[in-house]
Amino acid sequence: EVQLVESGGGLVQAGGSLRLSCAASGSTFDGHTIGWFRQAPGKEREGVSCISSTTGRAYYADSVKGRFTISSDNAKKTVYLQMNSLKPEEPAVYYCAADRTNELLGAGGWSLAVGVEYESWGQGTQVTVSS
Repeated sequence: EVQLVESGGGLVQAGGSLRLSCAASGSTFDGHTIGWFRQAPGKEREGVSCISSTTGRAYYADSVKGRFTISSDNAKKTVYLQMNSLKPEEPAVYYCAADRTNELLGAGGWSLAVGVEYESWGQGTQVTVSS
């Protein structure tokens, strides 16, 4: 099972940018769907973006399309989430997750739906947006 460590969170002004990183250890991302999720206090977990390690195709929640970009660096065993034009309503703990079943079934937008399970999760990184 792959272990995940997120980094890159912090405080940013509304309209600003952050780049989150998700580093894998113990295994590579091969054969996994890698997703980014976020959860704000008192709110349900929300799928933000995911990428297929097999096809390289990326999927995004409607709320972040055009502003966030997910990418992977296989040599560094790291997946990134570039977040631009951050909004005041987007502070949350951001988590990355990886799952092999998602990949076997064919990763897609459905991989971000509430209730879809991922086998590996990172500890999360806090993103705070000031208005």
